[in-house]
Amino acid sequence: MTMADMLSMIRTLGDQLRWAQGIELPPLGASKEVLVAGMGGSGIAGDYGSALTIGSEGRVTVHKGYGPLPGWARRVGPTVIAISYSGNTEETLDLVTAAGEAGLPVVVITTGGSLGAMAADHGWPLIEVPSGMQPRAAVGYLVGAVSKALTALGLVGDQSSALEEAADLVDSLAAEGSATWAQAASLAEALKGRITIVYGGGPISGTVAQRWKTQINENAKMPAWWSVLPELDHNELVGWETLPTLTREHLGIVVLTDDSDHRRVRARIAHSTALTELAVPWLAEVPSVGGSEMARLMSLTVTGDLVSWMLAGVAGADPVPVETIEKLKRLLIED
Repeated sequence: MTMADMLSMIRTLGDQLRWAQGIELPPLGASKEVLVAGMGGSGIAGDYGSALTIGSEGRVTVHKGYGPLPGWARRVGPTVIAISYSGNTEETLDLVTAAGEAGLPVVVITTGGSLGAMAADHGWPLIEVPSGMQPRAAVGYLVGAVSKALTALGLVGDQSSALEEAADLVDSLAAEGSATWAQAASLAEALKGRITIVYGGGPISGTVAQRWKTQINENAKMPAWWSVLPELDHNELVGWETLPTLTREHLGIVVLTDDSDHRRVRARIAHSTALTELAVPWLAEVPSVGGSEMARLMSLTVTGDLVSWMLAGVAGADPVPVETIEKLKRLLIED
C-alpha cells in the first residue's frame, strides 16, 4: 500500500455518502433509545449518530467494549445497532450475543463475517456495506448506514438531502488546490514532530475531535489525544503548568468548532488560549462548514483525514496498514 491508496480512499467519502442514500430498511418500529455496539473505525459511526440526534427526543448511547449489557438496557429495552466493518470484532460480537439472549431488537451494519451470519440466523435487519477498505476509511458508508437506521427508528428526520449536501461538500473540500487542502497542508507542517491535541466544543466538533485523534494514530502512526470544552477547562487546563518547556516544543493544539457549540464555548476558547499559550501553541481553529449536521460533521472529518494523511507523509509512515493492531489480534487468538 502507498500514500496514494489512502488518499484515494479519503476521496471516496462523497461517493460513500451517496451510496448510503439508496439504503432501504424495512419498518423497524419507533424507538427512543438506541444502544450502538462497535469499536474503532466502526464504532465511531455510533458517535456520529449520537451527534445527529441534537434536539431529538431520543438518545443514542455508544458501547465500546465487551458485554454484559448495561443495566439500564435490560430495563429500557433499546434497539441495538451493531456495527463491525469486518463482522468479526470480538467485543461487538460479545455484546450483540448478550443483546440477542436478552431478546432486544438488533440492526446490523457490516460487510459480512460472523456478525453478518448472526443477522441471517436471527433474521435481524442487515445493512451490508461494500467491503475492501480499512474500517476507518469506510466512515461514509458506516455513518450513512447509521443515519438511515436512526431515520427508520424515528430518532432523526430523513437524511437523504443531508447526505447529498455532505457528499458534494466533501468532494470540493478534498480536491487538491482547495482552501481545505491548503489548510491541511499548513497544519501538517505545523504539527511536524509534535503530539497533536484536538479540542472540540460540542456534540459535532467534539465527536470529530475524536475522529481526528484516531486518524492521526492509525494513518500517521503518531500519538494524539482529544478533549472537549467545557469539561477540559475543569481539569486539563492546569495540566500545562509544570512542564512548559517540554510541552511548548513537542505538543500542539488544534480546535474544532461548530455553530452548535454553546455560545460560552467561544469565550472559553479565547481565555483558555490566553492562559496556556506560553506552555503550548494553539496552532489553528478549524470551523465546520455546511448547513445540515451531516454536512458539518463531514466537513470537519475530511479536513482531519487529510491532515492525518499529510502527517503520515511527513513522518514517512504508510497510512494504510495497522500492523501493531493486527499483531495484537493474533496474540489474542493465541490466548
